[in-house]
Amino acid sequence: MQWAMGRRWAWVALLLAGVAILTQVLWLWLGTQSFVFQHEEIAQLARQYAGLDHELAFSKLIVELRRLHPGHVLPDEELQWVFVNAGGWMGAMCVLHASLSEYVLLFGTALGSRGHSGETVVHGPGEATAVEWGPNTWMVEYGRGVIPSALPFALGDTIFSTQDFLTFFYTLRAYAWGLRLELTTYLFGHDP
Repeated sequence: MQWAMGRRWAWVALLLAGVAILTQVLWLWLGTQSFVFQHEEIAQLARQYAGLDHELAFSKLIVELRRLHPGHVLPDEELQWVFVNAGGWMGAMCVLHASLSEYVLLFGTALGSRGHSGETVVHGPGEATAVEWGPNTWMVEYGRGVIPSALPFALGDTIFSTQDFLTFFYTLRAYAWGLRLELTTYLFGHDP
């Protein structure tokens, strides 16, 4: 019996070692990753089109991103606004670019919303990481990291709270289209 317990602990230790190694490999990969987009570039484009009607601003932003990064922004026929529920807040998003290590999307809410930001941060007493957007808030969002690891937060409320499986499907489809575009651009150097 003790031999079986020792063997079980050996498997647990082996599993933990595997997770630790995988984590290190991911951090090394991200450290050497060359990204398609830059934070400053997205921020500058957002500032350039701020103040315009959001539909006009988004159209101009998409055209400019396609010009600057051919083969990395989804074509018009694959751009789709999808409802999003995450961390208690609600809105709509349109994925422009998605890969394993970065994403660019448009986000907005016509009614206003608030909830948890999804960031894991150590806080002091009485502090929280939260977001709140007023009515008619529209933005471009850019993120880096291991993007598949953000999917549980991004889809958790959709699955367990609203049980909106059509939105779940549309979100995964948009991400899959982004991954396909990146793969074809990587393999063939252009749009499919």
